[in-house]
Amino acid sequence: MALFGTLPTIRTQLVHPDHFAPALAYIEEAFRPGSASHQKLFGLAPGQTEQTDLAGGAFALSQAYLTKPRSEGKWETHRVHIDVQVLFLGEEFMEVADRSKLTSQEDLTPGRDVIFYQFFNQGSVLRLGPGDIAIYFPHDGHCGSLAVTQPALVRKIVVKVPAPPAVA
Repeated sequence: MALFGTLPTIRTQLVHPDHFAPALAYIEEAFRPGSASHQKLFGLAPGQTEQTDLAGGAFALSQAYLTKPRSEGKWETHRVHIDVQVLFLGEEFMEVADRSKLTSQEDLTPGRDVIFYQFFNQGSVLRLGPGDIAIYFPHDGHCGSLAVTQPALVRKIVVKVPAPPAVA
């Protein structure tokens, strides 16, 4: 099931931390003001996303966006990647549920590595703020970017880490 916490907490929860080393190193760098990854993230205009390739087939998506009402949220899973989602500015709700509870709506794999699901209202809710990390494995349905009260600016990095074959 999904992991949630701060960077030090996440490091203790990972079963195979070496597999996540490039992702965690990039995230750690992004927390340092003045670093290239920090400047990239905080230089984005709302609605922009920029990709950075990392070692081991991982890549980071630096994003700036406005959160949305829950009614506009989309449930999704991924087969090829594990999502490491980190908030740097703002806050959002994210919902999570085992994919076995979801009903598939649109499968965009292998091209985009995303499967979308029908609306689901029985997920567990996480409230993420600056410094919080959520890791979603292929069996974790998740619905993110949800407004806490009203739409607000979020700056976030999502690192896509290749999932080991046994996990997908």
